[in-house]
Amino acid sequence: MGVREGIPNGTVTKKFVLLDIDYITRNRVPVIRLFGKVLGEEEGHIIAWDKSFKPYIYVIPQDIKACTRDLSELGLHSVEKVYQKDQGKRKEVLKVTFKHPQDIPKLRDKIGNLTSVQEVREHDIPFYRRYLIDKGLSPLNAVEVEGKVLKHGSAKGSPTTPRPCIFQVKSPPTVLPEAFLPEFSVLSFDIEVYNPRGMPQAELDPIIMISFSSNRGLQKVISYKNLPSASQNSPDSYLGPPEDFVEVVANEKELLEKFVETVQSENPDFIMGYNSDAFDLPYIMDRAAKLGVPLHLGIDGSTPRFTRMGFSNATMIRGRVHIDLYSYVRRYLHLERHTLERVYLELFGQEKYDLPGDEIHLYWDKGDQRLERLFHYSLDDAVAVTQIGEEMLPVSMELTRIVGQPLFDVSRMASGQQVEWYLIRKSFETGNLVPNRPSHEELTQREGKQVVGGYVKEPITGLHENIVYFDFRSLYPSIIISKNISPDTFTPDYKRGTCHVCPEYGHKFHKEPVGFIPAAMGKILKDRIRIKSRMKQSRDDKERQILNAQQEALKRLANTFYGLYNHSTFRWYSLQCSESITAWGRDFLKKTMKDAENNGFKPVYADTDGFFATYNGFKVEVN
Repeated sequence: MGVREGIPNGTVTKKFVLLDIDYITRNRVPVIRLFGKVLGEEEGHIIAWDKSFKPYIYVIPQDIKACTRDLSELGLHSVEKVYQKDQGKRKEVLKVTFKHPQDIPKLRDKIGNLTSVQEVREHDIPFYRRYLIDKGLSPLNAVEVEGKVLKHGSAKGSPTTPRPCIFQVKSPPTVLPEAFLPEFSVLSFDIEVYNPRGMPQAELDPIIMISFSSNRGLQKVISYKNLPSASQNSPDSYLGPPEDFVEVVANEKELLEKFVETVQSENPDFIMGYNSDAFDLPYIMDRAAKLGVPLHLGIDGSTPRFTRMGFSNATMIRGRVHIDLYSYVRRYLHLERHTLERVYLELFGQEKYDLPGDEIHLYWDKGDQRLERLFHYSLDDAVAVTQIGEEMLPVSMELTRIVGQPLFDVSRMASGQQVEWYLIRKSFETGNLVPNRPSHEELTQREGKQVVGGYVKEPITGLHENIVYFDFRSLYPSIIISKNISPDTFTPDYKRGTCHVCPEYGHKFHKEPVGFIPAAMGKILKDRIRIKSRMKQSRDDKERQILNAQQEALKRLANTFYGLYNHSTFRWYSLQCSESITAWGRDFLKKTMKDAENNGFKPVYADTDGFFATYNGFKVEVN
């Protein structure tokens, strides 16, 4: 059941899958909002409010008494002495809690400049991410909350759309690890723009079509030009005649209103586009502003807004997970071009319906069968987006559950950022302080340093027979774990038998206790082995697909770890750790090749984590 009555104090419980999170301010108090898809017999969405959580940072003091006194004069919510681990050492630090998240950037530098303060930590963790970490919540997993229903939704939106339940949380949310997760509803869209001058300009060029595709069967194009009088189905189209999927409205203003109405009535959990961060949604927003159309697309009736993600803007639709597949596939598909047509061909081995992009205005102006082809092209774009999303998103959804940050964020993160947020969560769980990001001076110093890579033996030219391949499974992750390579285990001291000593450089790492990063990586590898074992035992195709996405997500994280030690912006940067990993890798590879030679093999090529060799004594018996 999605709701359970009869809880003490007149409260009820709600179960939902967490889709999104933000915070608002009410009566000068920050209020976390959890957006979710309701589980059980109820349908629709929920917005759960939690006003109990407060933002905080950690302060490492020079003198704890003087520091406590100085901080007490700043009008903070509270200052508390706590113990945390920092680079493997247990320290007494101050947990400084603020009244509002906006107070942290206002007071951070002032606190850092106090003579009684040595360093300020964890000041740059956004409030909503801090909440997810501290509460142990992961988006796309199920949670249960207790409290009371305030009302059912906003006055904005379609009268036929189920309004979200607004819920006041009275106790901390609890995770439901074994809950049944429903299929998420996905709505893909694509726009076509009149472009007689080449690249369209929002202040001049109208939107002429908007196409939709969903995983629930919707396939539709909205436009304001009449269908060709003698419409004939194009022989290379599988979508049917345009009259089956085209809805004609009066003008562009009605087109945009119909766009809003479609989003509201379909009420999707995910909205997908292709280059929708940089083009489709900003263009829709500009045209809607020009024509006076309110874009109430969010679960709460809000309009889309831009947020900075790395070096570019991302477009957020509150409560619905907006996914721009273009930025996503550019990160994970290595192609010479990342057009929708090229990506579709790569994934499915088929060519999608295509038209010259610079001639769209001609197809619109000419009408007749050219307009029909334009309708097919527009719808096929939206259908292709849905299919690409179904193929590629499962791994990102599993990464979201592992990393513990919203899919909106994770789908736009580089793999190094995903690892970093995974480690920030693990830091909280293990009582470790998170290192600060490097200063500009530190970045400059780091960027000038290079680390020798893996061993490479140039291939012996010629034709070879009886070739075998020696492969080190997860070589670098295994080295990090077996040699306990972590900034908190690195030591200049050496007592025989207590340290692993790196070849070539002589860097030393304590054998015990297990370092922070080896422990985090070890859990990833153990989880992957366990999941792959379940895959072998499973006879259910759907379960195997889910398990495969989980192990692929874990593999992606594990393979990212080793390169981050030498990444200049990484919070846990360590030149010694990076040098040691590759040095041990080279050492293992060379020694194994030497052992192989002593047993009759002849290495012919080696690269980083494996080598090819021939064995002339090997015979193949033919019956």
